[in-house]
Amino acid sequence: METADLGKTNWSQSVGGVCIKDGKVLLARHTYGNGKGMLIIPGGYVDFGETPEQTLKREYMEETGVSVHAGRLIGMRFSAKDWYAVFEAIYEEGEARSDGDENDEVIWMDITDALADNTVPDLTKKMIRCAVKGEGLPLVPYESKVQGRNLYTFEDCN
Repeated sequence: METADLGKTNWSQSVGGVCIKDGKVLLARHTYGNGKGMLIIPGGYVDFGETPEQTLKREYMEETGVSVHAGRLIGMRFSAKDWYAVFEAIYEEGEARSDGDENDEVIWMDITDALADNTVPDLTKKMIRCAVKGEGLPLVPYESKVQGRNLYTFEDCN
């Protein structure tokens, strides 16, 4: 089956991002699924032909009105059927607002409050802590014959 026959969304690949600005983290209150009513980091599914970094940028803009770009890769979750990558989402510009669909609230929440809030799921809290520590795998330049491939690795591997 060709990719075009599957539709535009790759349901087995998704990304999220932790955006921190002025001691606050950007969270969105989900309106559906297991995350309904929970404050989570924005993100979503990768479209075919899109890199995870492009997905992060698109999903943040769609869901929050905030423009970001991918920083360090701070978390990965794998299973036999899918993967989820979490990036440090570097704030560029924009005023936070709800998309009125996938979320009904988008807020900048004090990091300490977010880590103590029972409507913030454990995975989101873990990713916030990783982002605050400033650790993760940075994008490392390398030459590839295939465009759109990026390498995230420890900086001292160069």
